[in-house]
Amino acid sequence: MSDRRLSAAPATPVAAGSPALLLIAHGSRDPRHAAAVAALVAQVRALRPGLDVATAYLDHCAPRIPQVLDRLGPAAVAVPLLLNRAFHAKHDIPAALRAAGADLPVADVLGPSPLLLSALDRRLTEAAPALASPAARARTGVVLAAAGSSDPAADAATRAVAAEWRRTRGWAAVEVAYASAGGPRVPDAVAALRRTPAVDRVAVSLYLLAPGLLPDRIAEAATEAAADHLAATLAPTPDLARLLLTRYDEARTTARTAPALTA
Repeated sequence: MSDRRLSAAPATPVAAGSPALLLIAHGSRDPRHAAAVAALVAQVRALRPGLDVATAYLDHCAPRIPQVLDRLGPAAVAVPLLLNRAFHAKHDIPAALRAAGADLPVADVLGPSPLLLSALDRRLTEAAPALASPAARARTGVVLAAAGSSDPAADAATRAVAAEWRRTRGWAAVEVAYASAGGPRVPDAVAALRRTPAVDRVAVSLYLLAPGLLPDRIAEAATEAAADHLAATLAPTPDLARLLLTRYDEARTTARTAPALTA
């Protein structure tokens, strides 16, 4: 099934006895972050009517994981609202679940996935409808602006997303930039694209989930660098909501089919 058909697929009622979906987000002092997560959860519930979907945060926001688990009990699947397998996925979430005494199936992070590319496409065409045209894409360079990580594997995964986005969606070029950690900044990436002969215009796309400090920093840098277009963060989009359900279903199936441990 194509990404476009996936994002437009009808709602699927929840099967009897399905475990709850515990969405674990990082959290932010910026209230727009929690608002975007809440809107994304509403999309997930609309796609899977009857599914118990709860949100817990690692930091800054409430409720925290122990508070939510008190209500959900053991019948739940934890789904990280994270793009890459960096420190939060490898350490913070497992540690928080252990501290809460929870032994839940934990889904994989969101990236990579074709549905993430669909969400990126959606946000850019919302910012600039002309970019729906293959001819316009062929003359447009895009900065994929991510948070950045001290984990080399996470940054390598972001670069792989950029390469796949260019290869499959017809952009003239895609450069990666970071809002923190090492690597090129947005103005450097915009300047590099301006020097690319095939590029007539430059767009900056946020490879970040929800509004907050880092997206604001990227938006300010994009404006200062005179980028032609700036896309919004990925949440909420129906593509992202469907991807969360995909990760939930994968983890639930794996947990159901895993062989029982013997003493």
